[in-house]
Amino acid sequence: QVQLVESGGGVVQAGGSLRLSCTASSRAVSGFPMGWFRQAPGKEREFVAAISWSGAITSYADSVKGRFTISRVNAKVTVSLEMSSLEPEDTAVYYCAASLRAGTPVGRNEYTYWGQGTQVTVSS
Repeated sequence: QVQLVESGGGVVQAGGSLRLSCTASSRAVSGFPMGWFRQAPGKEREFVAAISWSGAITSYADSVKGRFTISRVNAKVTVSLEMSSLEPEDTAVYYCAASLRAGTPVGRNEYTYWGQGTQVTVSS
C-alpha cells in the first residue's frame, strides 16, 4: 500500500503564493504519473495538475494554467505544486494522488492512491 503525505497548505492573501509538497512512502510511484486535485466546500473534487513519471510532460486545468507549476523531485517520489497569483476561488482542500496509468491522467477515477489533503485558504 502506498501512502501519500501532503504538506504546505495554509492561509494566504489574494495575489500571494504557496508551495505544496507530497511525498510517497514507496519508490513504486516513481514509474507512474502523479497529480493534484482540489475540493472546495459543496463542490466536486476537480483536477488541478498532473505530471508524467519522468516529469517531462505536465497537464493543467485551464483555471490554473500560467499560475501553478507541478514538478517532481527526490527520485520522483515527491511531487510539488507551486501556486502563485492565488485567488479566493483557489480556496479548497488540495489532494495529492498517484496513478497506475500512463501519461498524465486528468480523471479522478484514474488515480489509485490518495493523500489526506491539505487546506489552502486564500483571503480577499
